[in-house]
Amino acid sequence: MSDTIERIECLIIGSGPAGYTAAIYAARADLKPVVYTGLEMGGQLTTTTEVDNYPGYPEGVDGTKMMEDFKKQAERFGTDVRFGSVTKVELSDQLGGIHKVEVDGNKKIEAETLIIATGASASYLGLESEQRLRGGGVSACATCDGFFYKGQDIIVVGAGDTAAEEATYLAKICSKVTMLVRRDEMRASKAMQKRVMNTKNIEVLFNTEIDEVLGEKKAFGDEVVVGVRVINNQSKEKRVIDVTGVFIAIGHKPNTDLFVGQLDMDETKYLKTKGKSSKTNLPGVFACGDVQDHEYRQAVTAAGSGCTAALDAERYLTSLNE
Repeated sequence: MSDTIERIECLIIGSGPAGYTAAIYAARADLKPVVYTGLEMGGQLTTTTEVDNYPGYPEGVDGTKMMEDFKKQAERFGTDVRFGSVTKVELSDQLGGIHKVEVDGNKKIEAETLIIATGASASYLGLESEQRLRGGGVSACATCDGFFYKGQDIIVVGAGDTAAEEATYLAKICSKVTMLVRRDEMRASKAMQKRVMNTKNIEVLFNTEIDEVLGEKKAFGDEVVVGVRVINNQSKEKRVIDVTGVFIAIGHKPNTDLFVGQLDMDETKYLKTKGKSSKTNLPGVFACGDVQDHEYRQAVTAAGSGCTAALDAERYLTSLNE
């Protein structure tokens, strides 16, 4: 392990819309921000082929290209973007305290302010075919990608409120929505179940799971979803359902393991922030984006909260010198 300790005024962990937006605002405030990207540079948006609902891109934009634009803008104002993962944190509970951070198991950093933008990872089924077809018809965000399946038949996997909400949202866009529920009942609230059952173009298949997502290569070389093979986990009967989209709605996991025992979290380990601010329970530590937002999880809301975090960090540092 290196004995050299680097001192940083504003350290940002995460490189999605929240992290890069925080960097843009922090850099313009002359906080000399350093961003550690994590292993997935650009965050979840880099797994999305087309982003069609972010303001400023009237023709839509490739998710990877969009995050590259964010990165370039942050760097334009002097942000130091580094590829690497924070592996350990020791956070101070003192006003004006220094937060100790370890990167990739060997580099030591002392940060005057810390902005956490580590996001949340969508839960998937773990099928090889599902992972292979992510971006080719498999998605974990109906509001992000539903528009591309207008008038088509799709599948939603899940049984909770999120799955029910996504199914009813997609039913307004798609020709038919088939919900796959692996148990003999849904876990969603009674109100959401009633909404699903009263939607004419939603069919719910109980005791049913995906056995394999079926893909087909098109003339341009990319593989896209053409159907799913499902299995009834009671009768073991298998059959193929022709669909062009598969939406996985079985939950998200916030990337907060590093902060367990140091920062306040809710029962599902999302970081708690105070009111409309990005402030955590520790002075000089701020959280933005999906790591503290289990409700909206959109690029545009993440970016907005990244702005809030940078402004909060700037005001915190200013207050220490008053």
